[in-house]
Amino acid sequence: MNQSLSDNFHQTKSGGRIAFVQSCWHKDIVDRCRDAFLAEMTKAGWERGDIDLFEVPGAFEIPLTAKLLAKRGRHRAIVASGFVVDGGIYRHEFVAAAVISALMDVQLATEVPVISAVLTPQRFHEHDEHRRFFREHFLAKGAEAAVACLGALATIERLQKVEA
Repeated sequence: MNQSLSDNFHQTKSGGRIAFVQSCWHKDIVDRCRDAFLAEMTKAGWERGDIDLFEVPGAFEIPLTAKLLAKRGRHRAIVASGFVVDGGIYRHEFVAAAVISALMDVQLATEVPVISAVLTPQRFHEHDEHRRFFREHFLAKGAEAAVACLGALATIERLQKVEA
């Protein structure tokens, strides 16, 4: 099957910009999500220049950046990507829950869709096998984030037509 995941939403490109916000913690892994997202969006007809990229230190900083971007009104959607891992201190679950909850709050408060590709693995260790697995996993998640973004934009576009 050579069909792109985003083929079903190709028609949703009708102007505007998208923001992609990523954390830099485990940047080599999170970059894969960004790259796959950009590739899928390009296949769906979006110009690379219509997607603004933003980097923040860690996942905890993503929601504020997303909120500031959403409030500016320049972006039709915001995609967030990060990798929250257990670093040996039990806090990763709290950070992940806070980030996801805050991202939901941003989209509900601003009515700008926020797509999350912020992942929290049950187990991650700094060795080649795990790093390889999560690099591949973030490729899949980037493509999935593009499909979700396109789908959210299509739904909003349909709702706006109903309201008109």
